Amino acid sequence: MRIVSLIPSITETLIECSAHLVGRSRFCIHPEPVVNAIPAVAGTKQADWEAMSNLSPELVILDKEENTREMADSCPYPYIALHITCVEDVAPELHRLAKAIDNSELHVVADRWAAVCDLPMVDNNFSTLPGMIDWWRSPTTQQQAEYLIWRDPWMAIGEGTFIHSILSRMGIGDRLIQHQAKYPEITLTDLDPDKVVLLFSSEPFPFDRYRDQLLELGYSCGLIDGEKYSWYGTRSLCFLEANL
Repeated sequence: MRIVSLIPSITETLIECSAHLVGRSRFCIHPEPVVNAIPAVAGTKQADWEAMSNLSPELVILDKEENTREMADSCPYPYIALHITCVEDVAPELHRLAKAIDNSELHVVADRWAAVCDLPMVDNNFSTLPGMIDWWRSPTTQQQAEYLIWRDPWMAIGEGTFIHSILSRMGIGDRLIQHQAKYPEITLTDLDPDKVVLLFSSEPFPFDRYRDQLLELGYSCGLIDGEKYSWYGTRSLCFLEANL
């Protein structure tokens, strides 16, 4: 089956599962160099359906969290829209996709996700939190955490997100500042530097380029591997299997 995947984590996973990918989004960057040979025909909020016609796709894979309803409504090809907001969602959604594309290797990945769901949560503090790339200013054990994904405006993650679900599995769910909105805009100055540690995601915003500026804000903070915490295919699966 000729597949266009507009989800970076699924693109990576399908390549590892020997699926026939003919198109991707420009944010699908792993694994290199294989992915570089696949035409980029979309972003997260818009797609070039005309350019995609040259690829003769038999299925387009979308994500209800990353892509827009307008993209789905305007898609002129058969599509499947995944919806994953927690660890428990992954196995059934990957089985659904595996059935749609008749891919036994993806069924195996889905079974591994189901097994991960049966593992107990671990007990971590900030100093032992897996996936930290670098602590720019070390936190204290008494602090709460805000996981940031964007700047200008500042955007965090809330309950009901895959990232929050994995952080909970890693043992710091009760340390996160709670937000009802999934991706709330926040006012950073409302947070007390003595009580809050900032976890800057390595993607989608390039916080690492602004390390010195971010340190000037006065918070305990560090750079966390956003791909391991948000890419719900084999990448976050391997991360959980290694750390639970």
